Amino acid sequence: MTIAWNDQRVTVSETGGGLRTYTASGHDILDGYGPEEPAQSGRGQVLIPWPNRLEDGTYEFDGEWHQLPLTEPERGNAIHGLVRSAQWQTMEREEGRVVMTYSLRPQSGYPFSLDLRIEYRLSAEGLHVETTATNVGAEACPYGAGAHPYVTVGTPTVDAAVLRIPARTVLESDERGLPTGRVPIAGTDRDFLAPRPIGSTVLDHCFTDLERDDDGIARVRLRDPDSGRVVTVWVDRSYPYVMVFTGDPLPDVARRSLAVEPMTCPPNAFRTGEALIRLEPGDSTTGAWGIVVS
Repeated sequence: MTIAWNDQRVTVSETGGGLRTYTASGHDILDGYGPEEPAQSGRGQVLIPWPNRLEDGTYEFDGEWHQLPLTEPERGNAIHGLVRSAQWQTMEREEGRVVMTYSLRPQSGYPFSLDLRIEYRLSAEGLHVETTATNVGAEACPYGAGAHPYVTVGTPTVDAAVLRIPARTVLESDERGLPTGRVPIAGTDRDFLAPRPIGSTVLDHCFTDLERDDDGIARVRLRDPDSGRVVTVWVDRSYPYVMVFTGDPLPDVARRSLAVEPMTCPPNAFRTGEALIRLEPGDSTTGAWGIVVS
């Protein structure tokens, strides 16, 4: 499913409902994938009803324990939600805009019902993504959301690219990718509050305590110092966490692009409850993020 506005083009996959490609002025803004290829390494995927990892795939909600399939078996985790391989429907489409929907129904480990809606919209301000979830079941349910775009400014690797992450805190993680605590970024190699080249820094970290501009938006910026091209991933207040990943262990990524992942909650939120959204029957929640190229 392709939408266009002036020199911008976006392709949305009906499998998973996520972003497959985004180009502007003929340049790739996303490290995407082809029409016959799978979305390897999470490329462009929608992460609902939880982003990132869930320890042992188990959690307690309203006094009941639930067991989800271990979709990251090598680490003993459930990862990135339940909709990445689902078939989404195109509900609305016009020039520069498409709305995708999916009905998530009770299943093993998540006995709840959500109606999901994602609007992708192109304009002079770039790409705008708005996600809405509505609890259409009879009981309250736990909910979190995220997205997994890999952005590029056209450099062979991200090493020379200049990065700014407007965060003051980073979550430390163990060998399973589960948070173990919070530390201030000041004085660490993860401090990108002042823009600087990524260099050899390996990133696979969740950042929070985001600094926001006067409009309430937090902006992560990646810049090519040679061409001056800047790709900005922005998040509204519904996304207090951003995962940033250089993709070092993944042969198909290997630092050629940078995952900047908006998240409404941190990893393992179904277990810890941190920033987890509780949706009562009939309630909805909406969040927005996007990409600007300059």
